[in-house]
This record gives sequence, structure tokens and C-alpha cells, in this order.
Amino acid sequence: MTADTVNTATKTPPPSPEKTRSFSALSFAEKYALILITCAVIIFFSVVPPASAAFPTINNVNVVLGSNAVVALVALAVLFTLVSGVFDFSVGATAIASFVFSAGLQVEAQAPLWLAIVLPLALSVVIGLVNGLFVVRFKMNPFVTTLGMSTLLSGLTIWFCAGKTFVLPASSALISFGSLRWFGLPAVFFLVILAAVIIWYVFEHTAFGRSLYAIGSNASSARLVGVRVDRNVLVTFVISALIAGAAGILQLGRLGSATAVDGGSLLFPALTAVFLGATAIVPGFFNVIGTIVSAIFVSIVVSGLTLMGASSWASNVFNGAILLIAVGLSTYLGRRNKAAGR
Repeated sequence: MTADTVNTATKTPPPSPEKTRSFSALSFAEKYALILITCAVIIFFSVVPPASAAFPTINNVNVVLGSNAVVALVALAVLFTLVSGVFDFSVGATAIASFVFSAGLQVEAQAPLWLAIVLPLALSVVIGLVNGLFVVRFKMNPFVTTLGMSTLLSGLTIWFCAGKTFVLPASSALISFGSLRWFGLPAVFFLVILAAVIIWYVFEHTAFGRSLYAIGSNASSARLVGVRVDRNVLVTFVISALIAGAAGILQLGRLGSATAVDGGSLLFPALTAVFLGATAIVPGFFNVIGTIVSAIFVSIVVSGLTLMGASSWASNVFNGAILLIAVGLSTYLGRRNKAAGR
């Protein structure tokens, strides 16, 4: 037997065209199924009564995108810590603390708007720094640590409000921005898209962003190749809290008033968006585009169910069910990718 014969015999045969086409179709379905489902849901609520009377109107589009903006921003905050392999369950409470603190400063202390923005954001940075130090320096469990911080912030928020609702004056520049329209759509939506583009760039095109994926995949291996794991995780907690604080101020601009509410009302839809987003665009990995698409999908479904006359509990049931499904799917896809060495 000649050497050429041996080499030919040991070569792996190329995949058949049928298998290649099958793999391509499956890959396409995994990446874009959520976008297709979102389009199908939009069509469904646009043609099926009673939702069809109000769902496809520009007013409802503004409501969906406006309410989606805050949840999407909180989801982007959650994304930073989840990418690096840790949980931050305090982002919802941080957003509410910023929301209430900013309103209280403007109404009770008559503080100028710039100060009522800077101080809540500074508070958010301190919250993130404390969370990060507990987790990185004292090696505390991030789940328990941030859950404790969330409970603490909820109690402080209730104390700060003392049963009152802080109502901004109608002339407030923050309210004017919250109701502003660009190209017929809420300005806050475009602001969130801009934030998403910046965060996407950080994750995809900077050494810091890529290091977070490496830490989330295997912190020990990342440390061995020179990644400053502890510092980067600490920074992610600070960035996450800062984005959550900005979301709280954005919520104040939309609503025009603030009172102590449960941070879970922002946290759990945000978690749903992040985990569901990990099943799309880049399946098995937390990613910015999938998160934004998922946040829009959740807002659209909740809006449609409301217009269909569903009871108030329906949105909680939907969010809970989708979160369970999303966590299961994202976990499965992540394990499959690791097994395949991706």
C-alpha cells in the first residue's frame, strides 16, 4: 500500500451537502427563532380582537417601548455581572433607591436637577462597590450578598419615603425628557439603544469585555493567563449598579412621581430578558442583542395580554414561566457549547 493510499484512507470525508444544509438551518433557527416568534406575536395581537383595536396603534407602540426602556436598561445592568459568572440580585432595589432618592431630593430638598441625578448615581456606585468588595475581598457568596443588599435597600427606601409619594412639578425638565418623542417614538428608547450599542462594543471589541466572558467561563483559567479576575469582577458590580441607578432616574422621568415599590418589579423581567436573550443571536451565551430583543418580546406579550383583557396576575405568570424556560434553555445551550469546545 502506497503512502498516498494511506493518506487518502485516513482523511475525514467531507460532510454531505444534506448534513451541511441541515446544520445551517438548525443554526439559523437557534439564532433567530426569538426574532421570528416576536414578529409572529406582533401579528397575532394585531389581528385578534379585542387586542387588535389598540395593539397596532402608535400610542401602544410608545407605551411598549417606553416601559421596555427601563426594564431593558436594568437587564443590561444584570448582563455585566452574569457574563462574569456572578449574580447581582440587588440591581432592581438599586434602581428603585435611585428612583426614590432623586425624587425626594427634588421635591423635599428642592435640589437642582443635576444634583438630583449625580447624587443617586453616586449612591449607586457605592452600592456596587460594597457588593463587589464583599464578594471579591471577603469571598462572600454573591447570591446571598446581593440578596441581602436588596433587602437592606428596600427597607431604607420605605424609611426614606415614610409612606409619601414624591410628585415632581409638571414643569420638571426630567418629566419633559421622559415624555419626549424622537421620530414619533419615546426618546428614552433611543437612549437605551445607544447604551446597548456601547455595551455591545465593550463586550465584543475590548480586552475588558472579552476578559469578562473568560472569567464567566472559567475564572481559574482566566487568572492563570493573567486576567485580573478580582479587579474586573469588582468593576462589573460597580458598572452594574451605575446602570441600574440610571434606570431608576429614567423611570422617574417617565412616571413623574416616586414611592417605595418592590425592586423585583424591575429585577425579574430583566432576568427574564437576559436569560431568554441567551437562547438567541449567540445561543448559549449572554449577549446584548439577544437581551434587547427579549426585553421587547416580553413587553409586547404583556401589552398584548393586557389588551386581551387578561387579569393582572397573568403578566407575573408569563414572566415566571418564561424565566424558567429561558434558564433551562440557556443552561442547556451553554453546556452543549462547552462540550463542543466553543
